[in-house]
Amino acid sequence: MLPVRGQDGRAARFARILGTRTAWTPVGDGEFFCPGCGGDRNYQRLTGRRRFTFLGVPVLPRGETGPVVECAACRRHFGADVLDHPTTTRFSAMLRDAVHTVALAVLAAGGSCARTSLEAAAATVRAAGFEDCTEDQLGALVEALAADTGRVLGPPCGAGLAIELHEALDPLTPHLAAVGRESILLQGARIALADGPYTPAERDVLATVGAALSICTDDVTRLLAAARTPS
Repeated sequence: MLPVRGQDGRAARFARILGTRTAWTPVGDGEFFCPGCGGDRNYQRLTGRRRFTFLGVPVLPRGETGPVVECAACRRHFGADVLDHPTTTRFSAMLRDAVHTVALAVLAAGGSCARTSLEAAAATVRAAGFEDCTEDQLGALVEALAADTGRVLGPPCGAGLAIELHEALDPLTPHLAAVGRESILLQGARIALADGPYTPAERDVLATVGAALSICTDDVTRLLAAARTPS
């Protein structure tokens, strides 16, 4: 190996004499989705104090740094905003709850809850993670929604129903790719079509679903038309 010369050599010698060191202090822990590992991992939340070093010995404070999130597995540091991303377990639960809410909203908008619609909805909800979901359970929930006078479910898509859709879909939407958002809308569309063409109330509910999923109006129209075409 050739010796380091010139400015690079002087910089290397200077770095060995004077430098900085950070002392990290844990201030919290938990589980997060580690971008480095690509999966759920434990983490520590750290704050740090920087010091100038002379010959490797800390001598003068240089201020605070962080906070950072340190993965317990790969030991890499990330910005605190990495905790905004749900864990795989949390994401699965959010997706499952979103599909369940959309299915109930579409069934409630359909009014009659035909058996074919209930069967399509139950199959969709089971595929999303509620493995024990049955047609009778969904039918009972829709009846409870209709009987709950504290809800504003009036046609075509009442304020109460729209709020519940947004509460289920808004936190999930930023973490879904376009194909994932479209998939949820199409699942709702197929439930609506299970007993015949869309009713105005079903279209309105599906438009609300599309808006909550940040799908533009033109794409909602395109997807609802595509759902009518047998694959």
